[in-house]
Amino acid sequence: MEKNKVGVIGCGAMGRGIIKNLVSNGYDVLAFDVNQPAMESVKKLGAVPAEKKELFQQAEYLITSLPSPHLVEETIVGDDGALSFMPKGSYIIDVSTTDVATTRVIFEQSKQKDIAFFDCPLSGGPDGADKGELTIVVGGDPDRFNDIYPLLTAIGKEIEYIGESGSGQVIKLCNNMVVAGIITLLSEAFLTGVKAGVPVEKIAEMMQKGSAHTKVMSVFGPNLISGDHENVKFMLQHMSKDIQLYMDLAKQEKIPTFFSATIEQFYSIAKSKGKGELDTSAVSQVLEELADSLIVPK
Repeated sequence: MEKNKVGVIGCGAMGRGIIKNLVSNGYDVLAFDVNQPAMESVKKLGAVPAEKKELFQQAEYLITSLPSPHLVEETIVGDDGALSFMPKGSYIIDVSTTDVATTRVIFEQSKQKDIAFFDCPLSGGPDGADKGELTIVVGGDPDRFNDIYPLLTAIGKEIEYIGESGSGQVIKLCNNMVVAGIITLLSEAFLTGVKAGVPVEKIAEMMQKGSAHTKVMSVFGPNLISGDHENVKFMLQHMSKDIQLYMDLAKQEKIPTFFSATIEQFYSIAKSKGKGELDTSAVSQVLEELADSLIVPK
């Protein structure tokens, strides 16, 4: 096992940017993805393609960037998973958005193998990953956090240790629930204002100068204002998945979900209408259909 050797499982939009910045910061990167074009893409960035078993055996740090909790669990604790091959004293950094219960189970199983597991979900999207400017919230063993901090600074700008295992995921799920809610409410407000005769650009501009100012507008507003939902900042099907994870967490904690349940319905409908691979702002199209009106009139 070589110092500074990092294995990355998942080389999609986020993983590609992570690999780019790890390589540029002097890390030797082994990479695996089932998607061959993704593998070819990161190979050009300086990563070395590897089979999972080889990657697990050689890397001191493993980063998982995967689309579902099931894949995270299978990759780490499943048959022929990381825990079967990674040496004692190594580190697993899950940057996926995963449910809290699964995260804590993986943490305990990793601890039994003397492997430090951290949940490190990300904010900032593919653009933030590419620039190395991600926001990273961290849950896990505080005594070993400093061991992964230098690596996290290679891929992120704002890095915050939150607390025990699962804490990072709690923050991320709450964050994405609020983001999804603001996008939905912006869509409704834009439709109302446009129908009442005010251009959407002017509505958005004045909101950003007033108390309705929000970073969500900065990130997703351009898509809502242009009606271009193929400019993917964060895929709608991924937001829908995160909302469902939030709903499960709220149910577990016995929190009423009057508002989030409505938002969840809009995203579920959007996904069922084939909008899953569009930007999450495409949820606005569901409201447009219901209102028989458009934010960006033809």
